[in-house]
Amino acid sequence: MKSIYTLLLMLLLSSCKTTPPAPEYPSTTKIPVSETHFGTEVVDNYRWLEDDNSQETADWVGAQNEVTFEYLNRIPFRSQLKDRLEKLWNYEKLGSPFKEGDYTYFYKNDGLQNQYVVYREDSDGNTEVFLDPNKFSMDGTISLGGLSFAKDGNIAAYSISEGGSDWRKVIVLDVPSKKIIEDTLVDVKFSGISWKKNEGFFYSSYDKPKGSELSEMTDQHKLYYHKLGTTQDQDELIFGGTETQKHRYVGCQVTDDGRYLFISGAKSTSGNVLFVKDLENPSRPLVLMDDDYGSDSYVLDTLDDLFFIVTNKNAPNQKVVTATATKPQEAYWKDFIPETENVLSPSSGGGYFFASYMIDATSKVFQFDMKGQNLGEIELPGVGSAGGWNGDKDDDVLYYSFTNYHTPGVIYSYNPKERVSSKYWSPAIDFDSDNYVSSQVFYTSKDGTKVPMIITHKKGLDYNGRNPTILYGYGGFNISLTPSFSIQNAVWMEQGGVYAVPNLRGGGEYGKAWHNAGTQMKKQNVFDDFIAAAEYLIANNITSSDFLAIQGGSNGGLLVGATMTQRPDLMKVALPAVGVLDMLRYHTFTAGAGWAYDYGTADDSEEMFDYLLGYSPVHNVLAGTSYPATLITTGDHDDRVVPAHSFKFAAELQDKQSGENPVMIRIETNAGHGAGTPVSKRIEQAADIFGFTLYNMGFEVLPEKINNTLKD
Repeated sequence: MKSIYTLLLMLLLSSCKTTPPAPEYPSTTKIPVSETHFGTEVVDNYRWLEDDNSQETADWVGAQNEVTFEYLNRIPFRSQLKDRLEKLWNYEKLGSPFKEGDYTYFYKNDGLQNQYVVYREDSDGNTEVFLDPNKFSMDGTISLGGLSFAKDGNIAAYSISEGGSDWRKVIVLDVPSKKIIEDTLVDVKFSGISWKKNEGFFYSSYDKPKGSELSEMTDQHKLYYHKLGTTQDQDELIFGGTETQKHRYVGCQVTDDGRYLFISGAKSTSGNVLFVKDLENPSRPLVLMDDDYGSDSYVLDTLDDLFFIVTNKNAPNQKVVTATATKPQEAYWKDFIPETENVLSPSSGGGYFFASYMIDATSKVFQFDMKGQNLGEIELPGVGSAGGWNGDKDDDVLYYSFTNYHTPGVIYSYNPKERVSSKYWSPAIDFDSDNYVSSQVFYTSKDGTKVPMIITHKKGLDYNGRNPTILYGYGGFNISLTPSFSIQNAVWMEQGGVYAVPNLRGGGEYGKAWHNAGTQMKKQNVFDDFIAAAEYLIANNITSSDFLAIQGGSNGGLLVGATMTQRPDLMKVALPAVGVLDMLRYHTFTAGAGWAYDYGTADDSEEMFDYLLGYSPVHNVLAGTSYPATLITTGDHDDRVVPAHSFKFAAELQDKQSGENPVMIRIETNAGHGAGTPVSKRIEQAADIFGFTLYNMGFEVLPEKINNTLKD
């Protein structure tokens, strides 16, 4: 048994240390740019950081990283966190199998591979590598974006992303030989690959910007058809390119029989119009199915000339309707799976439909036949998130996955005719899920709205107000945060950490009404919901302000930036990642103008400008304020939320911070918004984030070491 002196010494070292003085930040030159909006002058001192091609910006990035990594290198347990992350990450991970032509394919990662490998298995059970993205580049920064097969499965096209960019290249393969058979298509962005039988495929892109491809506005999306055996300059423009067809986002899908092409056109991230084209009669014009930009609709499946469409038109929680090829217009749609009080996310496979309902952010699934008859609920392994049940109509076996915040994803096979599930694959991971628990609470936001939150941690954790806690949120774009396992968060919870996720307004957890309640002039509701979640955790002694970190990425980075500038007293650590932080200019970069449904723009009206200026993180950093210890993370190749947002926010905070809490920015080179980031970089970043967080909460040894000492 350890002596009382040793225990006291450990506690003193771990949670009562004096926070080290803030580092000396690199000098950031102020070059004021003044603009007047509706009679209000706004000065931007750091506009020059928006130029991602300038040497001055590159020098600033290098200087900031030098200071940041010098600070991170001083954290005594950073290497321990990295070692544990590597050890826990090092287990085999598998994706659900899918059949294409003569082969069954699946994605697999042996453990610490930077990118998942695509394997294929023939009818005799022989398995081989089909595509190995780890061989695309030495450092794993070229990733596989998408993979699509022609109707007979003998030709495939896949896209790659270089350095995390949203701009992609498309490569065509002969499947049996795995040999490239055509020149590479370039400058493809925000695109799927939809095959027309075995003849060619459709894809989408923008005209290449004349300036920086990472930051210049991309405003008109176009749909092209690439016929096999031709060069890209011969590709046919199918949709877009005219004022009447001008959309920021254009997508398509082809029916399994190759007969019909459906085209979606959207001006923002919410709402779209829908067209259909008869590919067997190319002289026939596009037919408009739905002309309402105020609702979202897409085709889920078809049966000959019958279309099954998912829509939230007059159904905020979504429903499935049917239409015929002869009368596809919205006026003729008929309910197939009606709307309920819960949000619907359907899939189809094996000749059936699977209606997955989100009930307080967790899954409940029902099976329907092709006539719309409800065959009953599918029994799931527990409370959490289930997804899958996709496949062709003649598939005898479908697959789905199940996970929650403390259960690694398990894959199940499902016989749709017998309605029987069997465990197909489960991970062999060095993490005991039975030692952890998730509980859902409902707390009250500022205006009286009830908001759900799931709190996960070790069983038996003492609510003593000193538990290191990460409060993670998003709250936007109709995106729902449902329970899912994360290796990073598992390591956090192993240390005695609490992981809390509220389902904020702006998300899609309760349908379109919940989404709209957190948009534009109601965006403050999202921040209020997040603040109320933090106050709940503190009021219930789960944690306290000295042990609370807030975290979020992209729109969630905005959430963190707005929360920390409005309530800097509420948390000890702030972790905004790839955030939208300059709300007056976000719409001038890449495809940012498409986010206006959620945000509005400073050009819309004086009222909208004033509202955005009132919470824009970059514009609400006040001199003389003590902000929490802040680690901003971004990628120098992020062409979705350009890194200038993070650069300017860091410059403002470093200039105006009062007190000793550090303000650091960690800029990952040759990385983008997050998708395709190599495992090695993800592990390093997670170790840095957790290390920074615990160090600034006062720990000099990992919390788990203290807990083990007290148990001895």
